[in-house]
Amino acid sequence: MSFQLENIKKQSQQKSSFDVDALLKKEITLFGSSFGNKKKESFYIELNVLLESGLTLKDSLSLLAEEQKKKADKDLVLQLQEAIINGRNFSEAIKTQKPFSEYEFYSIQIGERTGTLERVFKELGAFYQRKNQQRRTIVGSLSYPMIVLFTALVAIVFMLKFVVPMFESIFQQNGNDLPWLTKVIISVSEAFEAYFGWFVLLLFSLFIFFRLSRKKIWYRKLMSSFLLKIPFVGEFVRKVRISQFTQAINLLTSAKVPLLNGIQLTKKMIEYYPLEVALEKVEQSILQGKSFHESIEGISIFDKRMASMIKVAEETNQNETIFKRLTEQYNQEIEYKSKMISSTIEPIIVLVLGIIVATILIAMYLPMFQLSTVIG
Repeated sequence: MSFQLENIKKQSQQKSSFDVDALLKKEITLFGSSFGNKKKESFYIELNVLLESGLTLKDSLSLLAEEQKKKADKDLVLQLQEAIINGRNFSEAIKTQKPFSEYEFYSIQIGERTGTLERVFKELGAFYQRKNQQRRTIVGSLSYPMIVLFTALVAIVFMLKFVVPMFESIFQQNGNDLPWLTKVIISVSEAFEAYFGWFVLLLFSLFIFFRLSRKKIWYRKLMSSFLLKIPFVGEFVRKVRISQFTQAINLLTSAKVPLLNGIQLTKKMIEYYPLEVALEKVEQSILQGKSFHESIEGISIFDKRMASMIKVAEETNQNETIFKRLTEQYNQEIEYKSKMISSTIEPIIVLVLGIIVATILIAMYLPMFQLSTVIG
């Protein structure tokens, strides 16, 4: 069975005690929907359980609406239920709701056409579960270095704004000729105090600019190229995206979607420019008669192991099993690499910030050493 993708209209997407673990798992939303990945994980897993227990989709949505704590989330689920009552398909219902992506729309639409909706809900729940786990792993690995960095930056800002000016006044009262290093630090302190407001405004402007540009082709191409060239980080980003690709293909093959259609759909689902370009090449190669493993050979974003595993899948007709195994392997590598990046970044941050703080202290105490020498 094959799907005519050109007949599917494109949908634009707008997307009491202190517990550290809960804080890391908490989803913070800026400029977007509150119905994020963490809630989607629970939403699809519970839908799958309710449908497998024999409830209808309408009744399942009714139960899920009662569980929602936030009014906005409850209204969202009730709108989906109302669309079902009015005779619309579930895929059509989520198509009109901003929190849901094209990935979910196409996956659910395929589940409805193939009669595998329960399986699709299960796979979508697993997809967001893995995605959330990746996010928690990354946040957990980088949280300590970021806390160290923030604390050290606060200390440096305090020294430049309060400590350095105090030492400067002492030096001026004694009329001493300050060392070169001290003069540089004092100049930095004065510049920091004079232009601090402009610096904050610049950061805010850059944030707004990047936020508005993140969907543009030139920005996605530039940022993805830049990230891929960073040691350790580039390889980590590549594996995260490849893991998402294998998860998507696993979901689609489990729903009995033909491979070519699965590649076309995945290209729409995963918004990562290098992968989109690579899948476009793969699609053209398959249309020219090449096999999947032959099509990905020579494309840098795919590694040789994937090509070998896919070759085995094609020869044994075990696409679903192989892609599931690839997904598990990539997720394990992502967890390992995130810990390695964290253990590498942490001492570098401490070393760099230690050098900066030591330089400021030396610059402040150096004139005192000179003054004591003169007096002696």
